[in-house]
Amino acid sequence: MQDLLTKFENLTIQSDFIFKKVMSRKRICKHLLEELLQIEIADIKYLEAEKTLEPEYTSRGIRLDIIVADDKNTHYNLEMQVKNNKNPDTDTYVLPKRSRYYQALLDIDLLQKGQPYDLLPPTFIIFICVFDFFEQDNYVYTFKKCCLENRELELPDEATTMILNTKGTHGDISKDIKSFYDYVNNHIVTTDFTKQIDDEISYLKLDTKVRREFMLMEARLLDERREGEAAGIAKGEAKEKLATAKRMLAKGCYSLEVIAELTNLSLADVEKLKEEA
Repeated sequence: MQDLLTKFENLTIQSDFIFKKVMSRKRICKHLLEELLQIEIADIKYLEAEKTLEPEYTSRGIRLDIIVADDKNTHYNLEMQVKNNKNPDTDTYVLPKRSRYYQALLDIDLLQKGQPYDLLPPTFIIFICVFDFFEQDNYVYTFKKCCLENRELELPDEATTMILNTKGTHGDISKDIKSFYDYVNNHIVTTDFTKQIDDEISYLKLDTKVRREFMLMEARLLDERREGEAAGIAKGEAKEKLATAKRMLAKGCYSLEVIAELTNLSLADVEKLKEEA
């Protein structure tokens, strides 16, 4: 319990939990979008914080931190990315395909059944990364689809992906975005905007409801991890039993009943293995 309390007290804007809470404050989220895109937004509405999109049971659900729409029906998904994760099986970084998956599921969710495709609203998938994914030192990397034969020809699908690099040094960003980067990186308050964010975090940490919500969330995540580890161990044990049974069958000196008894497999499973051999 004390460990969780300490963890809660040490949370920063880099935490998904705190980031979601801070960006759920309209004045902060709206100003961040205005400064980043250099536009004026009359108002924003929250579609659902940390929404889980699951188009069908066979697909992988995703949790989106913040989804908002502005007064012109442009939709924004804001995500905090602290780790540049790799898939251990393929040794490839997951961020590019993750952005593609987010865009696809967001589009599916935005278009109601039976509606024509041209009603899809403009979208921005925005990853706030505390690492430089492309190692070009840019503050911002903005992606739209363009024609390889004519780079000036852009596909007008109104889908934009922005990968922000809080460690960047090159490019044009506003004073408030630069101060936001400094705050994300080093918890440095340099402008009124980052003071608002810092004050909001201080207020959140004094809120007993927010603290309780965090502790319940952490408890659920711990249960899920334990269940996953237990399932992984059970799966590994089952694979080992099957491998042992196959080796015993290959030797040809054990009866099916003995193999079943020594591996704790059912006789039916052992018979099936023999048929497949």
